[in-house]
Amino acid sequence: MQTVRNDTYNFETPVLCQSCAARHQGICGALNPEQLLELTKSTRRVRKQAGEELMADAMPISSYANVLRGVIKLSKVLEDGRQQVVGLQFAPDLLGRPFAAESRVTAEAASEVDLCIIPKPALESLLTQSAALEHRVMMQALRELDEARDWMVTLGRKSAAEKVASFLYLIATHIDPTDREPETSFDLPLSRADIGDFLGLTIETVSRQMSKLKADGVVEIVNYRHVSVPDLARLRLRCG
Repeated sequence: MQTVRNDTYNFETPVLCQSCAARHQGICGALNPEQLLELTKSTRRVRKQAGEELMADAMPISSYANVLRGVIKLSKVLEDGRQQVVGLQFAPDLLGRPFAAESRVTAEAASEVDLCIIPKPALESLLTQSAALEHRVMMQALRELDEARDWMVTLGRKSAAEKVASFLYLIATHIDPTDREPETSFDLPLSRADIGDFLGLTIETVSRQMSKLKADGVVEIVNYRHVSVPDLARLRLRCG
């Protein structure tokens, strides 16, 4: 493992962690270099393709993962096969609920994703030792709770046009945590069917509202999935 020396702590920190979004913005940002070095002894990076299942509902949890790149779809499936998309995760979110015995959702790669896999014992041991890490995980969980409550407002009170605009704004502002430009572009991580499922709309309604946003110049759509947003502030105004 390649490392660089940290003179402040008088030992080496893995080079791989220096440019990692999760290291600086996610839960690993709460670790000191010694703790980070210890954690990297048991972690591994993997790449998953769109459509691959990462975690199944009601299955035992053996590991967690820092999302380094891409989008993860969280869903619940009813006994008759109906699916409800209940959330999306982006870098540098933590996939999995610490100290839970089993998963409460199905997690699937909505796009190509890069993950840093952390064995369950390794993370949970660190959580009991580091108040800073425990605080960081709690703050992330509370942030996700706040976002879920905001999304309840979107689903319950907003018009179809506002729902689609809110979805596009969500993707535009979360898919690349390092991008802070007023103009951005991205590939939609969900199909029209999944977007409709996430928003409680039909496929036809989703397509119609996207076409209207395109006609009004709020977004540009190429090849059905690539979206460009010339002005994020203008898109935000359409979110209601």
